[in-house]
Amino acid sequence: MNMKIAFVGKGGSGKTTLSSLFVRHLVAAGAPVVAIDADINQHLGPALGLEEQEAAALPAMGERLSLIKDYLRGTNPRIASAATMIKTTPPGEGSRLVRVADPNPVYDACARPVELDGGAVRLMVTGPFTDADLGVACYHSKTGAVELYLNHLVDGPDEYVVVDMTAGSDSFASGMFTRFDMTFLVAEPTRKGVSVYRQYKEYARDFGVALKVVGNKIQEQDDTDFLRAEVGDDLLVTVGRSDWVRAMEKGRPPRFDLLEEANARALHTLRATADATYEHRDWERYTRQMVHFHLKNAESWGNERTGADLAAQVDPGFVLGEGVAAPV
Repeated sequence: MNMKIAFVGKGGSGKTTLSSLFVRHLVAAGAPVVAIDADINQHLGPALGLEEQEAAALPAMGERLSLIKDYLRGTNPRIASAATMIKTTPPGEGSRLVRVADPNPVYDACARPVELDGGAVRLMVTGPFTDADLGVACYHSKTGAVELYLNHLVDGPDEYVVVDMTAGSDSFASGMFTRFDMTFLVAEPTRKGVSVYRQYKEYARDFGVALKVVGNKIQEQDDTDFLRAEVGDDLLVTVGRSDWVRAMEKGRPPRFDLLEEANARALHTLRATADATYEHRDWERYTRQMVHFHLKNAESWGNERTGADLAAQVDPGFVLGEGVAAPV
């Protein structure tokens, strides 16, 4: 299976911890994985075992946007320059496409391998939201690098891209929330946790987004009952207290195969549920949604900002898909 998977949820829900556990689960199974930290708080690196200094030294995708754009546009005649590309610019004939496992200049510039229990994950980060961004940019100007990557990604069999996302209106404005085969919303058994779910569900409904809830910080049956009553069949699994996670948060993670059996089963369920969406994959719809959000962004701000007619970037005959050759 080839899957693009998002983890979303409010700050403090345990979203990054669960993202990192799922990445470890995939790597332990021998799957090629790209992990992307697109959260405003940038905690995925440490959750995967990096020291704080190592995580802070990771190359930020947001600071290498020009390189990313220049590579991805390739020889596409509809894109005059990297300066006229925006985060929603779709690929077309001549664009360079990227694959999960194959090397490319985007990975050379932005990705670093992180060793995990005998395997490794390719980690990319958007870079933190800094004081310099205030007043001049929204955080989605940095996550735009992730959206461009996903828009040009042809993921092959048994490969995974796992994105630790910021839950909120930024991803809805750009259409990034439609870029995934499966979205796992991490929710605590609280009214706030459920309200984040309802907001996401409402936005996702019109776009056929596959959404499941992972109940986290479950302490008793009443917590599970509360979530089941509020989100119904969207509640996929629940995760309780974990000594393994506590040790990991102290920087001393045991071997991953020592994770509690109940939590290991939950991770198996997440993967099986994501894999099951493969048969419903619709590249035409995926491409159509890409174009929809591009035209929307072009009209609302892109044309004015770039001084170009960005609608002309759309290649009407192009459909992204596994059969599309990736120009070198």
